[in-house]
Amino acid sequence: MSMKVAIYCRLSEEDKNKQFETDDSGSIQNQKAMLLQYAMEQGWELYNIYSDDDYAGADRRRPEFNHLLNDAEQHKFDIILCKTQSRFTRELELVEKYIHGLFPIWGIRFISIVDNADTANRGNKKSRQINGLVNEWYLEDMSENIRSVLTNRRVNGFHIGAFALYGYKKDPDQKGHLLIDEEAAAVVREVFTLFAQGYGKNAIARMLNDKGIPNPTEYKRLHGLRYRQPKTKNSTLWKYFAISDMLTNEMYIGNMVQGKYGSVSYKTKQNKPRPKSEWYIVEGTHEPIIDRELWDSVQSLISQKAKPFTTGTIGLFSGKVRCANCGYTMRSSKNHSRHYLKCSSRHISKDACIGSFISVDKLEQLVIDELNHLAAEYLDKDELEQNIELCGNFREQKACLLSDIAVYEKKIVEYSKGIRELYMDKVKGLLSESDYLEMSKDFTKERNRLERVVTEREKQLSETEEKIAAGDNRRELIKQYTNLEHLTREIVETLIDYISVGKRIPGTKDVSIEIHWNF
Repeated sequence: MSMKVAIYCRLSEEDKNKQFETDDSGSIQNQKAMLLQYAMEQGWELYNIYSDDDYAGADRRRPEFNHLLNDAEQHKFDIILCKTQSRFTRELELVEKYIHGLFPIWGIRFISIVDNADTANRGNKKSRQINGLVNEWYLEDMSENIRSVLTNRRVNGFHIGAFALYGYKKDPDQKGHLLIDEEAAAVVREVFTLFAQGYGKNAIARMLNDKGIPNPTEYKRLHGLRYRQPKTKNSTLWKYFAISDMLTNEMYIGNMVQGKYGSVSYKTKQNKPRPKSEWYIVEGTHEPIIDRELWDSVQSLISQKAKPFTTGTIGLFSGKVRCANCGYTMRSSKNHSRHYLKCSSRHISKDACIGSFISVDKLEQLVIDELNHLAAEYLDKDELEQNIELCGNFREQKACLLSDIAVYEKKIVEYSKGIRELYMDKVKGLLSESDYLEMSKDFTKERNRLERVVTEREKQLSETEEKIAAGDNRRELIKQYTNLEHLTREIVETLIDYISVGKRIPGTKDVSIEIHWNF
């Protein structure tokens, strides 16, 4: 019976050469050809080719990479074949977790041709670990170098973003410089002028939509410019927040503003907001679209209209309620001393949205009623049944933590053994003193890191076991908030992730809602 092989290919950042986004890169094509030939020479049966194009080696969200891991766990093939270990991953943690941990458990052999990594060959395990360390250092060093270069360019006022701000375009003759895009700039000037004349942000959005002027994302798409893919419906329309952001953006008075978001880690593409004190702001880097007099007038009006945030009745559901139709956060309004929540999309265009609408009092009562319903449902159940049903997630977490601890502890033992073997190689004269010190230092460093990871996992395990022992945490949470007459902002923050509000139920005065709880 022939062995089944799964081929995995990945495009690295340094060898992109595609003409079109839908094409495979030359690098991917070459990898496939090389690996197919190798598999054929070995007499293996091809199961599938998994290919990730335009993904970094540290990106754990690679779709085909995760598809490969799922199929490996189900043992749909016997061998994973790559060009190099780094094409599979550049993270040492994933090398240890999968290549040295789970693949042997699943009965999967891992082979990379160029760097001669093969889990069937126990003699080259050290080289695989060293490859993992080198790749990890490569990632970190590359990240630091890139960050240093980008920071320097930001400090000196060069634009480094992939997308030019609406109203501007990238200068083809001077990298990092912006030029005015007159067609879009005319719309920017109109927005500032209308606001200075007393028009509100929703009113301005509606006026632009009524004229058929495409919003910034749609404008860039129509003109063949790079743009960020929208995540919501009605993405071609101007919205309140687009107008609001535009009116306070210093880029429009010629100042370069960058660094509003920063990466969480070099191992992920996730970004988080940075405080304004950490932004990079350089004045006078490009031609302004808005003159200083109009800018100052608009900023003064914004300051006068700004209202302090309150956590009373108006702010009870602030930021927690979304329109079920378009997904946008509903905003508060007041009419005859009553407070309402409404979808602002209804006011920016006739066909933008159904315009979800509900009074704060009505929504508060619906939430209280649902809480009481949950209390009746959960608190009347048999205690044993409750524990089995509601502690399931904690038990799954415990199983995952125990599995992780077992894998990491096994690696710690292997690192300790590796250090001893290195010492014996030095004693036998197979390793020089300098090589021994360098390699044992790396092994010791990684062993210490894994020991810290195990300590952290054990702490999480202890906390999880306490939750399981305590039983149903939702039960206690619901008990705490039963028989309420009114909600507070603190209760809403504690219990509710968000609420989706739909349209009125035909033949009634009721509105459909869906509550997404935090428990």
